[in-house]
Amino acid sequence: MAALRGIPHRHTGPVTIGVLLVAYSALWVFFRPSGEPTGPYVGQYVGAISVVLLSAALVLISSLPWVETWFDGIDRAAIWHRRMAITGLVLLAAHIPLASSPIHSSWGGTLGAIGAWGMVGLALWAILPRWQSVVPRPLRGPIKALKDKPVIAQVRRLFGGYDRWRQVHRLTGLLVAAAFFHGLLDGSPFPKSDVLRWSYVVVGGIGLVFYVYRELIAQFVRSLHDYEVDSVTRVAEDLVEIRLRPLGKPMTFLPGQFALVYIEAKDGWHRHPFTLASAPTEPYVRFTVKGLGDYTRSIADLLEPGMPAVIGGPHGRFHHSKGTSRQVWIAGGVGVAPFLSWVRALEEGPPHGEVDLYYAYTGGPAAFADEITARVAEYDHVRLHLVDSATDGRLTAERILESVDAPAELSAFLCGPEPMLRDLQQGLRGAGVRGRNIHREYFDWR
Repeated sequence: MAALRGIPHRHTGPVTIGVLLVAYSALWVFFRPSGEPTGPYVGQYVGAISVVLLSAALVLISSLPWVETWFDGIDRAAIWHRRMAITGLVLLAAHIPLASSPIHSSWGGTLGAIGAWGMVGLALWAILPRWQSVVPRPLRGPIKALKDKPVIAQVRRLFGGYDRWRQVHRLTGLLVAAAFFHGLLDGSPFPKSDVLRWSYVVVGGIGLVFYVYRELIAQFVRSLHDYEVDSVTRVAEDLVEIRLRPLGKPMTFLPGQFALVYIEAKDGWHRHPFTLASAPTEPYVRFTVKGLGDYTRSIADLLEPGMPAVIGGPHGRFHHSKGTSRQVWIAGGVGVAPFLSWVRALEEGPPHGEVDLYYAYTGGPAAFADEITARVAEYDHVRLHLVDSATDGRLTAERILESVDAPAELSAFLCGPEPMLRDLQQGLRGAGVRGRNIHREYFDWR
């Protein structure tokens, strides 16, 4: 637990990015070459900022330990990666009509087109699984009716599946490289200003270096551990517990962290991040998996004891040692997994103060409720509240704070469905809980 103390605050990483953007923008203000028309110059600045953001996004998915530390978790780093990539893509779209450079190299325009259209294609591909959230409701019915048409079905088979998208998504660095060299070759301010040229090379080039590291070097230095499937147990209709047995030196981790799990199933190898639900002192590692995607929905049928597995990690900074002496732990559905790890590790890692654990579910019995009840009963300072939303109504911030005397001194740890956590976060903040004391496990980004 000492490993989580003394780390930078979770806003340190975003602040660093903000400072970088302000500093880089200042260079374009103070070192603007004379004779550069304002309109095209602004367009080229927008393009340069786009490349800087896309390069920074590559840094955030490099899987280096210091990146995870700086952003207080690889999940938050991934969220900021997505935000910067989207912002960079929007700025890239704005750059195209604004920029007008007198320099037209033989390869610059082609590289720019490859980078722009390639990234647009990847963005659209990423949106497709969530198309209903961006398509107006009246159009959803007709689109659904087209899904099973022969041509559309063939396209879905060709481009469907997270694993296929993830493999193609690894080309992002090459597309950013194309955009980077387009700017270097066709940027009219660069021949007139060494400061603008070399700052662009350094800031943009750093992202490409990290991309090369991730693709060519990281596989040889990352922490990997050999395991095999020991058991697969269905604990609820859509919930499975996987238990893995180490074949060599086991992975060391803190309760509540997650790991990248590679398993050879009946239909081939699969890769997926799962939250560790076991205590670090157990001879096995356990993962609680809910059937949400194609792989996880059929995982109980695809896995058998003895199948090989490799675990990479651990990752994540979600742990109660970061909290105050008065805490609430809030779990929704499969979001109980990190708290299950905490409860199973209470003997060796008790929280430093009073805790109320709220476990919300729909329809009983709740998975692992009996085990959690039995374990918590041994500790007077940890109290369990089971909330069945079907009979008790949904869990609210008001209900959680009924037994809290000083909300400003409370730490809240949350893991569960996004709509539930969004409402609870707003309610807790509105009642006086400080933002820096609200900690979320962003398992949904995975």
